[in-house]
Amino acid sequence: MLTEAECKNAICPPDKKQARFADSEGMYLQVSPAGSKRWFLKYRVGGKEKQLALGSYPDVSLKSARLARDAAKLQKAEGYDPVQVRKVEKLKAGRTEGDTFKVVALEWYKKQAPGWSESHAGRMLRQLERDLFPWIGERRMIDIHSMELLATLQKVTDAASNVQAVAGMRGA
Repeated sequence: MLTEAECKNAICPPDKKQARFADSEGMYLQVSPAGSKRWFLKYRVGGKEKQLALGSYPDVSLKSARLARDAAKLQKAEGYDPVQVRKVEKLKAGRTEGDTFKVVALEWYKKQAPGWSESHAGRMLRQLERDLFPWIGERRMIDIHSMELLATLQKVTDAASNVQAVAGMRGA
């Protein structure tokens, strides 16, 4: 395990691209020949090696880097990829309009509609309003579980199948 003094005095030999100084549990300090120092956590998801940047030394101290490592390990233990969690948090921070399914869906619709025919655009909006908004429209995106979305889409598919079956009986 590294000490604060070792972190402060860590240097990269000029003939190397970078030097790594291992701490513990997959965390290391990476030092460049120019002298920049950054914390990383190395971990595996599905057998694939990944790394999570934890910050630059000395802005992020050894103690803070270890706390960030522990938080990332906890996320991984709960079944979440820490890199994906960070990406989602960054996306959420960039949203100013709102984060309900309805707001996001209408935002998507407004971007897509100009490329559609008028009849298709109208049909898509009616389908959103009829099939999805009543079930999950006011829910925050972060609170919608993938299995809930699947169940909602299955309701829509089942309803469409029933309508087609009834229409088929009328035509027979």
